Amino acid sequence: MAQDIFDKIKKNRGPLGQYSKGVHGYFTFPKLEGEIGNKMIFRGKECLVWSVNNYLGLANHPEVREADAKASAEWGMAYPMGSRMMTGQTGEHEALENEISDFMEKEDTILLNFGYQGMVSAIDSVVDRNDVIVYDSESHACILDGMRLHAGKRFVFKHNDMESFDKQMERATRYADQTGGGILVITEGVFGMAGDQGRLKEIVDFRKSGKYDFRLFVDDAHGFGTVGEKGQGSGEEQGVHDEIDILFGTFAKSMASIGAFICAEEHIIDFLRYNMRSQVFAKSLPMPLVVGARKRLELLRSQPEHKEKLWTVASALQKGLVENGFDIGVTNSAVTPVFLKGNLAEATNLTFDLRENYSIFCSIVIYPVVPKDVIMLRLIPTASHTLEDVDYTIETFQKMKTKLDAGEYQSEEMASVQVDKKR
Repeated sequence: MAQDIFDKIKKNRGPLGQYSKGVHGYFTFPKLEGEIGNKMIFRGKECLVWSVNNYLGLANHPEVREADAKASAEWGMAYPMGSRMMTGQTGEHEALENEISDFMEKEDTILLNFGYQGMVSAIDSVVDRNDVIVYDSESHACILDGMRLHAGKRFVFKHNDMESFDKQMERATRYADQTGGGILVITEGVFGMAGDQGRLKEIVDFRKSGKYDFRLFVDDAHGFGTVGEKGQGSGEEQGVHDEIDILFGTFAKSMASIGAFICAEEHIIDFLRYNMRSQVFAKSLPMPLVVGARKRLELLRSQPEHKEKLWTVASALQKGLVENGFDIGVTNSAVTPVFLKGNLAEATNLTFDLRENYSIFCSIVIYPVVPKDVIMLRLIPTASHTLEDVDYTIETFQKMKTKLDAGEYQSEEMASVQVDKKR
């Protein structure tokens, strides 16, 4: 007898949804209010926030706010109507694509409405059932979802492990030889959780040596604007920018907006324009977002002091944490993880203590994203933070660590039961 789909949903809320009654509105779906910056309002109280991807502090830059406001007043959010292929093409969209191509020193660029949506659709477009994908095990969910649409074979290598990469490439090459397909390697420029850069140079070296033939697709959402002398990303930082065949970036991190882009050779971008279903069949990016992105890109290029300030803060934060005995893993980007030992209850109570008693808001990551009995606090430094913010956070983390080691966060009751969800 067939089962009612809704009955099935009631019984299985999913890996995250099973906790929704206890954590919704506090640990998940929290409301951060006020202007985007180093300090925002959480549940009626000002908190020092380390959880917003406003890397360069552009969200409230006066020129950005002015550009956003003027474009909204002039165009509204409706224009242009329809997909770009049909009725949604404008000179502003083309100008932004040209400016990104110029900045990134790539032949051509295609704008994407959303990064997640665009990545899924790009992978689906580029490969067919005869092709093989080889990807890093810690690739973002948008990459994994894009591969789920792929009808062909895929092989995963251990995170940033070049011995594992070599092994999987051998398997992929044998398979591609049988099908007559090609190989697409997918990895990230900066991995958004642990903050380490993908081993782009080593991957490119395999191709330069002639051992393997493949194309390289890099998701550099966290690297674009923050890494490399010009801010072109991890490829620039590692000296292999020109070797990246398909380069993905987003406006949602360093540019504090909505939208994304892909850079590649002109014939690849032309192919994507006519074959990416998420763009062909979706409304064009609204004009205020396009005009606003042009202003943000202009500031990224003309005001390097924002990236310099980001790294002043990030370096001080990471150096201070290490000097005080904290484990920040192998990050070589602005993303700053702090790894602690503890169970779910300790993670919950620790986070509650930081927010309620020390007014520090940072993201918490637990199993299955990290191993069992590991707590990861993920801090995102930005150009809007100050060195005073860094000092206060390190002092607070020292107190928190003392409590954790003393067992003060051990409790069978989740802290969220103390939360008034009406706030």
